[in-house]
Amino acid sequence: MEILKIKNLSKIYGKGETAVKALDDVSFSVEKGEFVAIIGPSGSGKSTLLHLLGGVDKPTSGKVYVSDTDIYNLNETNLAIFRRRQIGLIYQFYNLIPVLSVEENITLPLLLDGHKVDEQHFENIIKILGLEKRLKHLPNQLSGGQQQRVSIGRALINNPAIILADEPTGNLDSKNSIEIIDLLKMFNKTYKQTLIVITHDERIALQADRIIVIEDGKISKDEVTVK
Repeated sequence: MEILKIKNLSKIYGKGETAVKALDDVSFSVEKGEFVAIIGPSGSGKSTLLHLLGGVDKPTSGKVYVSDTDIYNLNETNLAIFRRRQIGLIYQFYNLIPVLSVEENITLPLLLDGHKVDEQHFENIIKILGLEKRLKHLPNQLSGGQQQRVSIGRALINNPAIILADEPTGNLDSKNSIEIIDLLKMFNKTYKQTLIVITHDERIALQADRIIVIEDGKISKDEVTVK
């Protein structure tokens, strides 16, 4: 089942002679439950692609369909709601709210929607992430690895269609990097959570079902990994 479809996606920054084409006519699709790694050199357009897939930025041209919804056909309000409910974003630098506790950071997307927390789902996530004893802590009382676990919990709390992770281990040491990727893989395999990871780490990319290589704003390679 196709959960994500990208058609002729382009993004140009600036105008005239100073214009920079960050993405150039990119098309591909992702199946539900697939783990896709997107790699490429710095400035290749991979982070731009992730922001467009997540509805954070708007394309110059092209379409992004998530669960058959043309996300850029939505108005700003409905796009924000769709993004909060259907797309889980994990960033390199966590992006946690410093004055909110671990519990409040994780449940924030639900509270913004005015929805009640599914206690069973919340407890399952907390247990898997090993955060049971940290729920009342603030982000500055946590290690980097723990903060990234909180951001994973926040991304998963709404049972989104897709998890998008932008260099999720880029700010972590090797031990925490391994643990974070193992957690993401576990959610991908156990809960069939569709996962798209931007990474410069080839070791992480090789754990994915599929690797897409971006160079100069174009897809230069798209292949299934051999395991």
